[in-house]
Amino acid sequence: MHPVERLKILLDPARLAVAGALAVEPATTDALTERTGLHRRPVLDALGALSAAGLVDTEDGGYRLDHDALRDIAQELATVELPMDPSIGYGMTDDERVVLSRFFHGRTLHEVPGNRAKRLIVLERLALEFDVGRRYSEREVNAILGEFNPDWSTLRRALVDEGFLDRDQNEYWRSGGRVESP
Repeated sequence: MHPVERLKILLDPARLAVAGALAVEPATTDALTERTGLHRRPVLDALGALSAAGLVDTEDGGYRLDHDALRDIAQELATVELPMDPSIGYGMTDDERVVLSRFFHGRTLHEVPGNRAKRLIVLERLALEFDVGRRYSEREVNAILGEFNPDWSTLRRALVDEGFLDRDQNEYWRSGGRVESP
């Protein structure tokens, strides 16, 4: 079963309540009925679904949440690549969106391209985050770039080096790249 499908099992309120009670400590069906305030049948149904998904194990006549299974799901999901958020492609050409989709997962820039032509496309997109005519403090630039990648200093330096941003003292402003039409 795919990790997302396993997690979807928790979207049911009764299953979530049972899993939450078991996250605190192992319990019997009667204890789960008492802790969750649910009737016995919904608790048993929830336990069945959680067990079938490999999230709950039996233990000494009761049940326990399988924390290792949850860790495994988290590790599997960490390797799942999200498609690029459509807002990243806004204002870019179709060919540029293809390049951007290789380097963005969701809204996260997971890699700065080594190829200069591709890097310029990524920097062009990041430059769109800055308003023309506005001056930004270094802290503001870092915060904006940090939304895309934790290595905001490398991105900031690249934007300046490639002429998308200009800098004087600790103040930055947009100096290159395309301008979005209102």
